[in-house]
Amino acid sequence: MNKSLLSLIVLALCLSCVPVFSQTENDTTLLGLPGDNLDLYAVLDLFQKSKTIEEFEKSLNEEKTGINNLDLNLDNKVDFIKVDTKQKDESFTFILQVDVTEKETQDVAVILVDRDKDKKVTLQIVGDKDLYGKDYVIEPKPAAPAGTPNPAYTGTQPVTTTNAAAAVTDATKTTTTSATAPATTTVVVVESAPIIQYVYSPVYVPYHPPYYYGFYPPYFVAFTCVAVSAYRHHHYYHHAAYHGGHYGGGNTVVIHNTNNFNNYNNSRRTSNTVNHNMANGSYNANRAAVTPAKGAAPAAKPAAKPAATKKSGTRRSRR
Repeated sequence: MNKSLLSLIVLALCLSCVPVFSQTENDTTLLGLPGDNLDLYAVLDLFQKSKTIEEFEKSLNEEKTGINNLDLNLDNKVDFIKVDTKQKDESFTFILQVDVTEKETQDVAVILVDRDKDKKVTLQIVGDKDLYGKDYVIEPKPAAPAGTPNPAYTGTQPVTTTNAAAAVTDATKTTTTSATAPATTTVVVVESAPIIQYVYSPVYVPYHPPYYYGFYPPYFVAFTCVAVSAYRHHHYYHHAAYHGGHYGGGNTVVIHNTNNFNNYNNSRRTSNTVNHNMANGSYNANRAAVTPAKGAAPAAKPAAKPAATKKSGTRRSRR
């Protein structure tokens, strides 16, 4: 009897020593800013895989992609993110914006695409400092230099080298094979991305969205935001092919074309409503939001209309 009691006491003590953390508390990647609701790693990945700017804008705002969870006007509904474009010579800026009110627009991030005299393309996304903090920059990781295989090596880990005949391009990824045994290495090839090929092609036409506050495309339904912890959990896999940000303060990525970025900053748009909500700590409420239970029936969606329509008689509430 004493031995049984002692065993139970030891078991209880062991269990009490196990640390318990919520997913948000244990997530060191959170910024504590509104940008936590729009993972720019996932945005940049989607950008590279898109064929046109219009397709990128559509996919970014569709519920099924799960990328947009941004709610800047605090109505518990995801905001529509429009994408405006600018070009100067071989430099492009793609500006992600949200119309917070009828009179206020907030820039969310800007995608910078540049091509030098040697036709080498650089691609970066810079989060707006109001939403992501200062110097939040992300770019694709460069391909690692290939090693030289030793023909006499007979071990189980041969050097992986690029086989030009076997290389295949799938969106932004290149598959390479080993000289001595099957192996694959995934790297980001910016120049091969469909969107990059499109913007530097003769058929490219600058895109300027016709949408504004309360007037959105028929495919967009303002679905309900989810808790930050659940949202971030679904996007970690995007981070492997990119580096930057300033998670943990270790960002070593710098902006390649400062002139292009400075030209953008001259027309950068900010919202007083967003600044007010940040000052009041209003955006922190989403961290405690309860996500719908798995299997719960989603809210009914209205049927899509043949053309963009204005939401008559309704406005998103401001808190």
